[in-house]
Amino acid sequence: MTAKPRHGLTGQAADAAVDQACRMLRLPTVRTQFPDLAEAAAREQMSYRGFLAELLMAECDDRARRRAERRIKAAGFPAHKTLDGFDLKASQLPRPTFEFLASLEWLDRNDNLCLAGPAGVGKRHLAQALGRAAITADKKVRFFPADQLIEALYRGLADNTVGKLIERLLRHDLIVIDDLGFTALDRVAADHLFRFIAAAYEQRSIAITTNVDFQNWTQFLPDAATATAILDRFLHHCHVIALDGESYRLREARNVITPA
Repeated sequence: MTAKPRHGLTGQAADAAVDQACRMLRLPTVRTQFPDLAEAAAREQMSYRGFLAELLMAECDDRARRRAERRIKAAGFPAHKTLDGFDLKASQLPRPTFEFLASLEWLDRNDNLCLAGPAGVGKRHLAQALGRAAITADKKVRFFPADQLIEALYRGLADNTVGKLIERLLRHDLIVIDDLGFTALDRVAADHLFRFIAAAYEQRSIAITTNVDFQNWTQFLPDAATATAILDRFLHHCHVIALDGESYRLREARNVITPA
């Protein structure tokens, strides 16, 4: 059955009807951009199909932008870091490796990522930048300093909600754990970390930044057996990226000119 126009509205009446319909259908971008796009369509003699496509794509693009903004806020990034702002030379990261990480192919496969290296070489910057890129690619991301994640697991232990917390975390496509190894973990914390990594195994991607070599993880984990169990799950399907170079913060400090 062929659809036919029913109302025959023109001019201000048509504009008012569009405004009302957009409010009812919750199309804020169409509502605000309709007048300008209608004038542009008339000037350029755009077809009805073309005009409708422009309106709907504007709404879709704006919804994607707003969704990304919400996800970036929910991710908990401590700073605004982007891939464009990452200094490959300073971190001694080969460009092909950087391009592979930026492609997010590893994330699509639920692979893990370990960014390893001394302090100040860009591990946190790169982890946050990859998280933002993942959100732009319509992924869900959560960023945790390692200490905050452990505290959250402890709180879950206190009220018996650890399982629910892990379940919520696994709703994200990528979970970033920053600075793992900076603080020693007791047996309870290590067991919960293992439980989380085991639950995410081959289901979600975990990215860890650390300045502790794998053979030295017993420095912050209770014993070799716990370290082996965690590494066994994490390193399977994992890309280990070594960053090096001089600390960015030390370079910045050296460039500060002290007043005479």
